[in-house]
Amino acid sequence: MSAAVYAYLGLGSNLEDPRQQLSRAIEALAELPQSRLINVSSYYRSKPVGPQNQPDFINAAACLETQLEALTLLDHLQAIEQQHGRERLQHWGPRTLDLDILLYGDAHIDTERLQVPHPFLTQRSFVLLPLADIAPGIQLPDGQNLQALAEQCNRADITPLDPPTGTGIGDSLK
Repeated sequence: MSAAVYAYLGLGSNLEDPRQQLSRAIEALAELPQSRLINVSSYYRSKPVGPQNQPDFINAAACLETQLEALTLLDHLQAIEQQHGRERLQHWGPRTLDLDILLYGDAHIDTERLQVPHPFLTQRSFVLLPLADIAPGIQLPDGQNLQALAEQCNRADITPLDPPTGTGIGDSLK
């Protein structure tokens, strides 16, 4: 059995009631095997990256303590996306649910299926701001301070929303 690590996840949706999609995804994250949901950020509304002829996104970040290996965690996240009707039709296009591994402990992972830290983590306010909500003091594996990055990001196209409720945060490691 692997030692537990903190995995930080990005959540996003812009189809079929995005707030509800994120809330249901958070419930699913709380049920992952060998994992415990530690924290979930507030929700944020943001303009889409890529094609602009789609609805705004609702984004959040979550922290899991997990004993799952990174690729096994990715398999579980993609299964949750599929349960939510995720279709990969257009790069950066609309989606019912997008779950990304942003950080996995202090690991550097560069495979065809998974890149950690997430390659766009430091470039997107809809990732940085929610992540800073739940982990302001962490340093990225390259030594950058998350809070400093969040303070410098462009906030023109992002709006904080109410935090989620009923998330199952703090359930014991399964």
